[in-house]
Amino acid sequence: MTSLLAGKIAVVTGASSGIGRAIALEFAREGAHVVLADRSETPVEGGAPTADLIAAAGGHAQFMRADVGRWDDIDALITATVAGHGRLDVMVNNAATYSGTALVDTQPEQWDEVLRVNLTGLFHGCKRAVQQMLGQEPRADVRGRIINLGSQHGIVNCPGDAPYGVTKAGAIYLTRQVAVDYAKDLIVCNCISPGKIVTGAPGLAQDPARLDYARRRTPWPRFGRPQDVANAAVFLASDRATYITGANLMVDGGWLAG
Repeated sequence: MTSLLAGKIAVVTGASSGIGRAIALEFAREGAHVVLADRSETPVEGGAPTADLIAAAGGHAQFMRADVGRWDDIDALITATVAGHGRLDVMVNNAATYSGTALVDTQPEQWDEVLRVNLTGLFHGCKRAVQQMLGQEPRADVRGRIINLGSQHGIVNCPGDAPYGVTKAGAIYLTRQVAVDYAKDLIVCNCISPGKIVTGAPGLAQDPARLDYARRRTPWPRFGRPQDVANAAVFLASDRATYITGANLMVDGGWLAG
């Protein structure tokens, strides 16, 4: 184990699968105690639960069932984390869903669910984390760090998924708002916006037409991996990320540079 995050207490939402799983695993490898939040402990891509992998590697983690779209769930999640560990150093708001529908094909129920999870869930995570961090003593001149997951599709159009693109644009905006409002309180808030990341999830993520579009848009000669995003998250969670707040870090293989 290395120690970039030694002694830090981190919560990662959507930690059972995909990018959230990779972030949680890397945080634990770097010495953090990770609280894994998700609606199910079962990875969508298969394999052992994230907590089991962390324990097998000698790390420290616990799973808590939570629906980020429910304030009571997030309140209970952070309350239990602090009761067990004394503070919250890092909050990663990663949990997200999608509809896979263009504007005219999106039903009101689909719109409501994507916004409930992706945007209201992120609001809940940011608000509850800030509430906790405001009362903490600073460590290395920081009371706490929040990392939100945006997307390149919060900056450029999201073909065939209007609700998802809207929520990711909102994630990038809310990151800036939190960063500016709470900088004086020594709370750091940054965003990571991935490009095409292959997670192993079935369904729409494997659609050949979408994969071909992403391949043509990405200058780097491979798609992204969850580990690429996890590496960026470790940096932003660590004390090496100094004088950086309100930033949107692109992990997109050059997508937006093209």
